[in-house]
Amino acid sequence: MALNEKKTELIFIPSPGIGHLTSTLEFAQLLIKSDNNLSITVLTIKLPTIPFSNSYIRSVLASQPRIQLIDLLEVEPPPQKQPLGPPAYYMWSYMESLKPHVKVTMQNILSTNPNPVVGLVLDFFCVSMIDVGNELGIPSYLFFTTNVGFLSFMLSLQKRQIEDVFSHSDHELLILGFSNLVPSSVLPDAACNKDGGYFAYYKLAERFRETKGIIVNTFSELEQDAIDALSDGHTPPIYVVGPLIDFKGPSNPNLNQAQHNSLLKWLDEQPPCSVVFLCFGSRGSFDSSQTREIALGLQRSGVRFLWALRSPTTTDNEEKTLPEGFLEWMEGSRRGMLCEWAPQVEVLAHKAIGGFVSHCGWNSILESLWFGVPILTWPIYAEQQLNAFRMVREWGLAVELRMDYRKGSALVIAEEIEKGLKHLMDRDNIVHKKVQEVKEMARKAVLNGGSSFLSVRELVDNMIGSK
Repeated sequence: MALNEKKTELIFIPSPGIGHLTSTLEFAQLLIKSDNNLSITVLTIKLPTIPFSNSYIRSVLASQPRIQLIDLLEVEPPPQKQPLGPPAYYMWSYMESLKPHVKVTMQNILSTNPNPVVGLVLDFFCVSMIDVGNELGIPSYLFFTTNVGFLSFMLSLQKRQIEDVFSHSDHELLILGFSNLVPSSVLPDAACNKDGGYFAYYKLAERFRETKGIIVNTFSELEQDAIDALSDGHTPPIYVVGPLIDFKGPSNPNLNQAQHNSLLKWLDEQPPCSVVFLCFGSRGSFDSSQTREIALGLQRSGVRFLWALRSPTTTDNEEKTLPEGFLEWMEGSRRGMLCEWAPQVEVLAHKAIGGFVSHCGWNSILESLWFGVPILTWPIYAEQQLNAFRMVREWGLAVELRMDYRKGSALVIAEEIEKGLKHLMDRDNIVHKKVQEVKEMARKAVLNGGSSFLSVRELVDNMIGSK
């Protein structure tokens, strides 16, 4: 990396969601390694709905003396039409209410810090802080924790009206950077939400082009067509800096060391590439009916499995949720293992894992590609349906179970799950070969001279030259 000759500072404002924090904190550490004279201040946002985000940030950054943390005040968000409202609207309105506090905090940093602050790095949900940056003369950069395809969809909203809410039953859409027409059934829930979700997306997206650059957790070998489509002279430069992967992964109080050791010991005993890992993210749980169908599908498929089974409610337990006799069959056959939570990165890296039934969160997709593990798609919320569509239809890197599933969808029955699992674990499936090829591309992208490595260097040079 070209070294910065004078000490400079960046201010990060990440969203407190764990899915957003993991890649943001990895990116902050990458920048610190890239330039010996760069330091970072992270303004941490506390939300009662995500109580462990603050401890996660501190655990990740404990060994980074050039990254300091400042806690922002916890504030009441503006009143809404319904309790909490859609997640996107809740986050947008909460960030709006935080702006005065961010301004005061940043003024304190500027008055006490001898180093020039050369940039404000803002999460997707935090782009209203561009106003604070403008007031204080600091350029803003968007850190986009998902992919360029979703970025392209968000930017396309500016060709619509703010009241022009999508419907999941609309016609197929032509979106810049997509090689296929996009079914409206795979659009995010927020885009079809009349109670503030679409409004929030629209208000967020209209700020993206006000930034000095858009930093995306992806790699150009995967998304070059979408990147090229947005290189239109109207969109800020796109810097692809991924895959950003937290190889330690967030710890979880639901998994103690004994359970962790037991899980890995069981995996060690399985043949290579023989186990399907089922994990649906931090918000991924199903009701009892769907859980029973998954269990029956696993049992009938004959595949070995590790299932991160989160209880759908605090009153449900495994015995009431799972089909009668399932636990006895599982223990007797030793073909499967259940856990409340699993260290996802560590599991995907294990030689026994041959397939991944995933909610298609972007971090999970990047992790699966990094370790060469093909996915069976089961999206649930946010932009996961669009991610599943791209993985299956655009890139041929996943096996389709569902692309348009979301909370409240019709039951995915055992026969469908059984068929999907068998297809996923068929080693002659072309998806396995394609995923291995992309695995090599992903790893080369971050090496010295790779596409993401060079993009980070270009970004740092841009930031340092901005003051």
